[in-house]
Amino acid sequence: MLRFVLEELSDFGDYAGCQKLRDLLTFSNDERSRIRLSDVRLSPDGRHIHVLLRQPKVGLMTFDKYERHQLALNSKKLDVWFKGGVPIVDVFYLDHLHNKGNGTGAVAVVVFENGKAEFWKFLECKTGWHLLQTSELCNSPQARVVSVCACSSLLVWCEERPASESSPTHSSTGNKLRYCVCRRDFEVEDGAVSLGGLKIILHNNPKFTVISSGDYVHLLPNLKAKPQLCISKFFLTWSPHHDFFTISTTSKNTPIKKLSAKESDFRRLITDCLGYLSALEPLQICSFSPTGCGGLLLLLGTGWLCLLQKDGMLRQVYKLADNFTPQQDTHASLYMYMNTVGLIVGKTLHLIEVNCGRELQKIALKKEGLFYANQAERRTPHLLLETGLFMIVEKDFTVKLLGSSPAEGVNPGALMIEAVFEEACKYYQQRSLSNTQLTVDNLKKGGRFQAPISLASILRNYLISSFGRNETEVLQNGGSEHIAGKEKLMCSLEGELRALVSLEDLKGSLVRGNVKEVEAVCETLVEKEVVRLLSSTELDKEALLYLNSIFSIFPSQAWRAAQAALQLHFNGEGTLSSRAAPDVWKTVLSPCPNSFLSANGQSKLSHSLKGDYNCKLKPAASTSSALPVFELLCQSVFHFQPSWLPRFLELSQQQQGSAVLGLSLASSSWGLSSGRGGEGRENNVPLYKRALWVLSSLNPDRQQRQDLEVELLLVSGRPNAILQALRILMDKRHWERVTQVAQQFCKQSPLLNKEIFTTLLCEVAQHRELDPYLELLWALCPEDYTVTTILNLLLKNLPSHSSCASSPPAPFADPDSSQLTIGQLKPLLRKVLQRETKPSQRYADILQSPSYPPPALPRQPTERARSMSDVNADSAPCSSMDPSFYPETHEQTSPANTNIQWSKAALPADPIGFA
Repeated sequence: MLRFVLEELSDFGDYAGCQKLRDLLTFSNDERSRIRLSDVRLSPDGRHIHVLLRQPKVGLMTFDKYERHQLALNSKKLDVWFKGGVPIVDVFYLDHLHNKGNGTGAVAVVVFENGKAEFWKFLECKTGWHLLQTSELCNSPQARVVSVCACSSLLVWCEERPASESSPTHSSTGNKLRYCVCRRDFEVEDGAVSLGGLKIILHNNPKFTVISSGDYVHLLPNLKAKPQLCISKFFLTWSPHHDFFTISTTSKNTPIKKLSAKESDFRRLITDCLGYLSALEPLQICSFSPTGCGGLLLLLGTGWLCLLQKDGMLRQVYKLADNFTPQQDTHASLYMYMNTVGLIVGKTLHLIEVNCGRELQKIALKKEGLFYANQAERRTPHLLLETGLFMIVEKDFTVKLLGSSPAEGVNPGALMIEAVFEEACKYYQQRSLSNTQLTVDNLKKGGRFQAPISLASILRNYLISSFGRNETEVLQNGGSEHIAGKEKLMCSLEGELRALVSLEDLKGSLVRGNVKEVEAVCETLVEKEVVRLLSSTELDKEALLYLNSIFSIFPSQAWRAAQAALQLHFNGEGTLSSRAAPDVWKTVLSPCPNSFLSANGQSKLSHSLKGDYNCKLKPAASTSSALPVFELLCQSVFHFQPSWLPRFLELSQQQQGSAVLGLSLASSSWGLSSGRGGEGRENNVPLYKRALWVLSSLNPDRQQRQDLEVELLLVSGRPNAILQALRILMDKRHWERVTQVAQQFCKQSPLLNKEIFTTLLCEVAQHRELDPYLELLWALCPEDYTVTTILNLLLKNLPSHSSCASSPPAPFADPDSSQLTIGQLKPLLRKVLQRETKPSQRYADILQSPSYPPPALPRQPTERARSMSDVNADSAPCSSMDPSFYPETHEQTSPANTNIQWSKAALPADPIGFA
């Protein structure tokens, strides 16, 4: 059993001035004297520790480790206290590949804010640090260096220049663009450092933090400053060898643009991207670290750990828990060691596999820590804590059985006797009518059962007789067959004996181990047990109770074990994937037992949830009843990753649908009917209803979980569930979300389209809150709806006005009233009438047949008839919607029939009245 543990490399006792170093790293309550871990630097070989002092005193302190203690007594330390209180920007080491000197010491560069650079070299044989030379990086004496790094044979820094030298503008935006990024070539040879001429890479740019990674330099905006326009919404990557800039952002996986580095004006460089950048959110980068091969690790405020590759692609690697909230005082440190990423957030250390994003292990620290690189062991994570230097190694926690040496071995006969007794005790306890607990001692002393002793005796005598015979006797009685029988017996018992030995090994390790070892053993044991149970072909009641107890006693370990068993992976695009075997999903999606249905009201749930939003979901009646595997996993997902619950339901439905359609397994092996999702039988409750039951049982307060319920109902894809989710959103007055759901699901089937449109049309008749979305709703009108159908639905659902029943209604509605007007319905009615007035071919054969006898001549109307016809034509548009034409009210109309009985007048068929 392999686990990652911290192994101490040094307690700082082998460093010169170790007590002062411990005092500096011991965090004080006084914020002014507190040393931040971000201000600590270590040399590539780990022999030098540099501490940058910011306040109240500005300077640099260095602590060195010597091979011989005598040399440390008279050594020269690299302690810098610059006059005038000029801060130190950074301390870094030059690449050893570009150090052509004969000396073996490392060359460190100390860069001050005023542009001064000191080059130091450590020579142990010459008593410590020696100043090689002092140089000025900047040409202007008024320039101020804000960040610096070394890339290959280049020194790259970002400096702030006075306004007169950078830009003549005095606007707020112009003041932010008074920085420039510069470079100088360097070469270390024969104890001297030669610097090339200054070249400007970029000018008129905002404040950048320059970070070197391999042959690339990343330019990150100032993370501490408030967002200013578009300059804080992206970052740049400069390639000195290829001479181009790459513009990237954290909200897009691919680079925005690649431009030639010949254009050094920052404002011209991003001109073509301003339109796109204006719509983006500002960067939320909590921490960063170079990968050493051109990439960059980024910890975002959303909790995502991302890897920016050297080709500009941004890949999401790992997502922290949902409760991650970045704060200014939250410490974060990260570093990449080959294929493993070390991440420290607060006092929690995460080890993550970078290729698949799987968390290898989580370690709790007593204090905050800092990752650093050791050039001798690049694959191994190294860590600096206030108590010393540590490395993270993998160790085997397999403990020998009860302290016995491998030569002593174990006694298989004694283990077999105990195992048989325990199994017999369990067998008789299940069939006993007595409430008295039966123990192994009772079986042995009471003489109730002699079969275990007999079996052990037979086995012992068989082995003794086999080993006690001499060679002649064995050969005379068919020794080859006897030896083969003995080997066959031992082979059949080998698995049981190994299991018993490992169990005794586990017991011994739990008894003798410390707290960390016990936690590691429990973690591994829980993972093995969960994987074993989920991989079994069928879970009986006892195994299900056992699985429930594991999730109850070890919730976090069981959650990680379930992720490993199902091989869950959240790809960052809102979907959850799994590479688990179909047998595992068969166990997860097994139907609810009848006992669980009767105990928890699930049989009623399968009917009540089909269209009733107000149904009462009952929690478990008693804690003794075991949850099915799917409910158990939903409960665990809700506790640790609540945002995954709808995606987990969607993944489960996909696996269930694949099984029913025969894509993964034969349907008969899953025990599902041919209906949708196996809903044909009583105990095959749809998965979304089972997930809703888990949600309601965990938190009875329905208001706090309605958003999650809506997602579960929509993910199910069932028409009744979709309508139920629509009603929930309508009750919460989320009209924009209502229209989105309607547009999304009206395309599934004509029947669902009709149900959704009818529901929304009835809602339109009640109030005016859907007025901004009427154009979208009218587009969802079914093809077979007529004007009469629409008007009947509206009349049935108009709000009642009992107070105004005695007085006739006004011809025009009050502007502040919620009453529906004809103006709102005009586009819908025109659309429907245009469909109704299309020429029909129903009576085409009659119209084309010869008419015998010939039709009569049209009669000429009288003057009185003409006048009455004109009056009726003038009054038709107004009287068509008069309430006096509707003799039956909403209460009088039968709900089973949507057609209204017309007694005095009918609706006019002339479409002009509604135009």
